[in-house]
Amino acid sequence: MPAYGMEFAMPRTSTSSGNSHLVIETGTGRPDATTIVERKGLGHPDTLADHLAERLSRAYSRYTVRHFGAVLHHNFDKLALLGGASEVRYGGGAMTAPVRVLVNGRAASGCGGERIPVTEIVEAEVRAFFAERLPEINDHLDIVFNITSNSSPGAVLTGDGVPDRTRWFNPRSIEDLRERRIRLSNDTSLGTGWAPENPFESFVRELVDHFSGDSDFTRAHCWCGSDVKLMGYWDGEQADVVLCVPQKSRYVASRAEYVRNTESVLAECHRMAVLRLPGAKVSFRLNARDVPEKDELYLTYTGSSIESGDEGVVGRGNRVNGLITPLRPMNLEGANGKNPVYHVGKLYNIAAQRLAARLHEETGEHAEVHLVSTTGQRLDQPWRILVRLASEDVEVDKVQALVTETLDTFPALTDELVSDGMVLS
Repeated sequence: MPAYGMEFAMPRTSTSSGNSHLVIETGTGRPDATTIVERKGLGHPDTLADHLAERLSRAYSRYTVRHFGAVLHHNFDKLALLGGASEVRYGGGAMTAPVRVLVNGRAASGCGGERIPVTEIVEAEVRAFFAERLPEINDHLDIVFNITSNSSPGAVLTGDGVPDRTRWFNPRSIEDLRERRIRLSNDTSLGTGWAPENPFESFVRELVDHFSGDSDFTRAHCWCGSDVKLMGYWDGEQADVVLCVPQKSRYVASRAEYVRNTESVLAECHRMAVLRLPGAKVSFRLNARDVPEKDELYLTYTGSSIESGDEGVVGRGNRVNGLITPLRPMNLEGANGKNPVYHVGKLYNIAAQRLAARLHEETGEHAEVHLVSTTGQRLDQPWRILVRLASEDVEVDKVQALVTETLDTFPALTDELVSDGMVLS
């Protein structure tokens, strides 16, 4: 039995609270078994851009909290990576042109007359990030700074006074930060979440992480690169998977060795499919562009295509839940690198995902949540809230209570993000 129960099902309920309008739809039906899902691994250029942007936001936030007692205004969510150039040979290779890191964004460069070393913070974090993620690139970086402290639109000059808005990125003290008094949405945008994942979606996440992250397989096979990408199709009984797994050239002595390594990857794929999707028929296609007889192979110097022309941009990769699922509800917001205090493109996506998970736990059925903001409206009072539940037996008061509980967590969610306690995408 679902955790929620009532005598009569209510297919649609609308309520208002403050400036928010909440709609709860019940009996909406379960998602079809047909699934298309994509995941980009840790070394994919888009994932690199996402994770680096988020790292910069958290490092800057921690600095300003430590020195001034508050997260100062900033955003690094337009960061981009421009691929370098490399030479790849069996048993060796080298970088021949650097990777360009375009750090686009805004950040307060001082507070109350005290300078914030923004470029120094950014450069240190960029180099530390690549030293950890792709050490072969660390000495081949060209960091381009395009960081301003320009005011947002809306600062109209009417006399000798300085509009408050112009102080957002140039505060005299943290008391110039409006969010110290009330947290307002920075944008008209939305957050989307759903739960639960089906077994195939979970399998895709695990398989990509297995080949691109720290695992028994990657520790035993030093040739395995991290720029892994998977696209999968599932009909509930059988799956087709297209997978890319690069190899690092200095650990691969010959074409024959490369081919043997791909056989190891495929064997591991089938082993994990038997464990995670028992009874299902799963076919794998690995490194589909390979032409071994011409030595056209997914063989790289660093383990990532960022070494040779590919680009990475924030927001083009995995969503907040770590997947790209076109048959599920989703949006185009790039959460990484956004200010964790009031940027709804980050906070609403995380909150919607967590609320959907809570509603699934309570009802035992599929749950979907959409939080829609209006710029300048209270952060904890979204303009529109849509909750869609497959369960027909729902106690509306309890759903409303969970919505309120989730929206009340934004200050704590900010602290969680700043403290580095969460991985996005």
